[in-house]
Amino acid sequence: MTERVVVDPITRIEGHLRIEAQMNGNRIEQAYSSGTMVRGIELILQGRDPRDAWAFAQRICGVCTLVHGIASVRAVEDALDYEIPANAQLVRNLMIAAQFVHDHVMHFYHLHALDWVDVVSALEADPKATSELAQSVSSWPNSSPGYFSDMKKKLKGFVDSGQLGIFAKAYWGHPAYKLPPEANLMAVAHYLEALEWQRDVVKLHAIFGGKNPHPMFLVGGVPNPIDLNSDSAVNASRLATIQSVIDRMRRFVDQVYVPDTVAIAGFYKEWFERGEGLGNFLVFGDFPSAKAGSSLRDPASWWIPPGAILGRDLSTVHDVDLRDPTQVQEFVAHSWYDYEAGNEQGLHPWEGETHLDYKGRGGPDTPYRQLNVDQGYSWLKSPRWKGHAMEVGPLARVLVLYAKGDAATRDLVDSTLATLGLEKRALFSTLGRTAARTLETKLIADKMQDWYDDLVANIRAGNTRTFNETLWEPSSWPREAKGVGFMEAPRGGLLHYVVIEDEKIDNYQAVVPSTWNAGPRDAKDQPGAYEAALQDNHELHDPKQPVEILRTIHSFDPCIACAVHLTDEDGEEMLQVQVT
Repeated sequence: MTERVVVDPITRIEGHLRIEAQMNGNRIEQAYSSGTMVRGIELILQGRDPRDAWAFAQRICGVCTLVHGIASVRAVEDALDYEIPANAQLVRNLMIAAQFVHDHVMHFYHLHALDWVDVVSALEADPKATSELAQSVSSWPNSSPGYFSDMKKKLKGFVDSGQLGIFAKAYWGHPAYKLPPEANLMAVAHYLEALEWQRDVVKLHAIFGGKNPHPMFLVGGVPNPIDLNSDSAVNASRLATIQSVIDRMRRFVDQVYVPDTVAIAGFYKEWFERGEGLGNFLVFGDFPSAKAGSSLRDPASWWIPPGAILGRDLSTVHDVDLRDPTQVQEFVAHSWYDYEAGNEQGLHPWEGETHLDYKGRGGPDTPYRQLNVDQGYSWLKSPRWKGHAMEVGPLARVLVLYAKGDAATRDLVDSTLATLGLEKRALFSTLGRTAARTLETKLIADKMQDWYDDLVANIRAGNTRTFNETLWEPSSWPREAKGVGFMEAPRGGLLHYVVIEDEKIDNYQAVVPSTWNAGPRDAKDQPGAYEAALQDNHELHDPKQPVEILRTIHSFDPCIACAVHLTDEDGEEMLQVQVT
């Protein structure tokens, strides 16, 4: 019997994820992805006022709080055909964009870069040579020999203490690391700088949403009034702070994040040839034009357009209809759930069911209590688009923008590929996914200035309206209504489906990005995106130090956090959370 490598938990992610890789020698032959915590928010929401749904839906995750709040209010607004004012749309665009930039930078440096950067090797770096390297790739001011000498002393203090702290529990010295010591020292310095940077950039969410995480939202607009002469509203001083935040975001992305990605990728070009997986990509679209209203019914007005790409064919972008019951379906043939009509069929989320059915793992004699992959092996469902397993996320968005001819995207992608000496085929890979996230960050950071300028222009013209009160009272609602709230979250397309009856939520289903990417096989035994990517040209140098698995899984930026109660290995409930 071939060996099965088990990585549980996958570290440096949000939530709990288990990966099992069936080996054939040193090569991964089959891979299995298991989300090991169950989400029950859908059950908590049943019977509640739909205007309150966002406050509960935000708690699906402790990182992606903003995106679940936005998707939830959009679902209710869609059900009630409820448009919001132009200023509210601009504020939402800025908040979503800030989430992207903050999230992508933090992911690169604090969750993913350590798969490529050998922190301990940085102790061998020459600070003067590190300074020369840094200045050759960027004009970032923190690049002097003295600066890197101080950074090296700080790192040496970590190592000499015997407690690496935030850099502990890694595979330092693994032969898969290829960066020279100077590149490692530069990357470690930027790791620490990013920690400081992120403390300031979250101010945008605090100003527009009252706090971060879990900013405030409102069905019908945004809760923050605009009044330049008020101390308690969005005033001139706070607008100036937002401009400062946008400037700092763009400066760090342009002078640190983008150059670091290109510099690191140049040492690992073989990773542009592995980790592709499905070759199918799905985008729901986002960032609608404020001039077109906020009903999200006009895809032509969105900056990120919707579309599906199949089989890496960039010449054809297929239309996406999230309301079509034949396009979006969730399957549970290999999940720990049960459908009343049988687990071989898929259900559109408006008819979705959440019936827990834990099937356990292998017996006590099975090594590591391995997943029973012939039955259910994950708390994630398996979403499919027209029956196809799809990848969502930054790579999908960049590909759709590129395929649809967005000039800024094409220029940025083509110039980056030329710098690295690569063809477009390299995008379909582990490092292609990581590079796409970086390029998307620059595109979005640059767009923030446009949305800010539009907001300021509206205010100067006397338009300060941020809320549409037309349908706020339930007496004006139809007896039955259903809607879908969709958006492009940093990790990929996000869907919230709501069914409203007699002014209360009758059904609620969230189809999240990591469900598309991390879900298990479906009834046709099609692997999910994580599984397919690991099955594409992966060899492990040392199964006990599987950094190769971490590189590809982290390239998706996993976020699995969604638990509200636990079961033990026999399926018995261990904890109950009562919401009153």
